[in-house]
Amino acid sequence: MGKFYKQYINELKHLLDRISEENEESFQKAGKIMADAIAGKGRIFAWGSTHSSTTMQDIYVRAGGLMLINAIFIPGLEALQASPFGITSQIERLEGYAEIVLDHTPIRAGDVLIVVSVSGRNAVPIEMAKVAHERGVKVIAVTGYDYTTSVEPRHPAGKAMYAYADVVLDNKAKAGDAVLEDDRVPAKFCPISGVTSIAVLHSLVAETIEQLLDRDVVPPVFIAQNVDGGQEFNEKMIKKYRDRIFYLMPE
Repeated sequence: MGKFYKQYINELKHLLDRISEENEESFQKAGKIMADAIAGKGRIFAWGSTHSSTTMQDIYVRAGGLMLINAIFIPGLEALQASPFGITSQIERLEGYAEIVLDHTPIRAGDVLIVVSVSGRNAVPIEMAKVAHERGVKVIAVTGYDYTTSVEPRHPAGKAMYAYADVVLDNKAKAGDAVLEDDRVPAKFCPISGVTSIAVLHSLVAETIEQLLDRDVVPPVFIAQNVDGGQEFNEKMIKKYRDRIFYLMPE
């Protein structure tokens, strides 16, 4: 007993090493885009669908994370409670939905949009990147490059989400996402993109903070609300950057 869990952890270790080594240049480019926005007047937004939304949310209003990341939530795709099974997959294929959402989001040319989609093949993630790019927004895509290049895009444009990104960060997920297999199980099991996407996103934050420090800019980072002084510090920093934070109640 215990062989499968060790195989899974070893696979994750291997993929995390690959992410560190093979994404180095992309991390630097993406970090510069983020640091330019924070040091200037740009705003940062992030979006993902269903499970990709849950990974995106790990850098949103997160202790130790950047305050300026504003999550975009699309009705029907923002979490996992939608039912019956399969409805979210159909919603994610709707053309025009992403443009409606962006029309009602305070995003503008010069801002940054992080888009997370493991396959990057459906209409909503494709259009999120495409429409944002066309509007002058800097797009950072988190996707599985092997996965997305092995499937056909479900959009008339004929291109996957990553094609519209300024920088692509590869989470190393392969088609189907799962990495373990056994002759007794008819399908591969234990997906990896949740862990690797979160690692990619926090690595992006780390690179951004380092580049800000190189510019003598104090990064706007949350302190945990449950440590002494955390709430007071956060309130001070939020006040400083209030014009670029959109997840607070109106004053």
